[in-house]
Amino acid sequence: MNSFTYESPKSLQEATSLLSQQSGVIRPLVGGSDLIDQLRTNRKQADLVMDIKSIPETTSMEFDANGALHLGSAVSCADTYANPTVRSQFTAIAESCELIGSIQIQNRASAGGNVCNSSPSADTIPALLVHDAIAVIASAKGLREIALNEFFTGPGKNVLETGEFLVKLVIPNPSANSASHYLRFIPREEMDIAVAGAASFVTVDSSGTCLQARIALAAVAPTPIRAYEAEKVLTGKIITEDLIDEAGVTAAASAKPISDVRGSADYRKQLVKVLTKRTLQKCLRTLK
Repeated sequence: MNSFTYESPKSLQEATSLLSQQSGVIRPLVGGSDLIDQLRTNRKQADLVMDIKSIPETTSMEFDANGALHLGSAVSCADTYANPTVRSQFTAIAESCELIGSIQIQNRASAGGNVCNSSPSADTIPALLVHDAIAVIASAKGLREIALNEFFTGPGKNVLETGEFLVKLVIPNPSANSASHYLRFIPREEMDIAVAGAASFVTVDSSGTCLQARIALAAVAPTPIRAYEAEKVLTGKIITEDLIDEAGVTAAASAKPISDVRGSADYRKQLVKVLTKRTLQKCLRTLK
């Protein structure tokens, strides 16, 4: 591990001021479950590691007057999935946070850190995508917002520029008669990286017609992706098992996986089909 400077700003203003004064590579730190190992093995370099866990805006989790979830980038996975409102209204997010590492890791890692690490196999990202999350980013220039489906640019890469860091994620309040779920497949029972993952979000009216469907996938493309064509299969129709089967097939067609030691591309496509179907079925059961 190469040497670096460590700072722990106590306010957003202090953090942005620090960023404006620094040159070189700056790495914000939340739980460090990814970053510390990346620095230790020299997969990433840093001139400054900036611990953002003492900034109030990054550590708060609150709901605004419209019911939107404001999830600070340093709020732990454990605190996220333990929140009753998150579990009931943003179920896929709670489920995905509960799958990250061990309980010890969940008390350190955060959904925000998962987003910034930008791994194609990240568990929380598909859940955040189907909930239409917005990233709020800070720099010395102020705050800017970007839809999360525009955040990722490649494996381990995103739109964050030098001198920027993620402050929070804003997730709109789901409309009535909505449900979401996330599932993944891993070789072991726990604490493994997803071979494939799928999140689904469904809103229906009183007749059972699908008003809105969102499907997002992990570990089957260079970045986490939305399966837009699969969503179109369901929208405007009463969801039947046949439609769910078609949506699964269409989602698999949108995947662009690679073959590696954890599974072949064809195997991953088959997993997408199955996981999409199962998450959609879970959504319908929740809505009954």
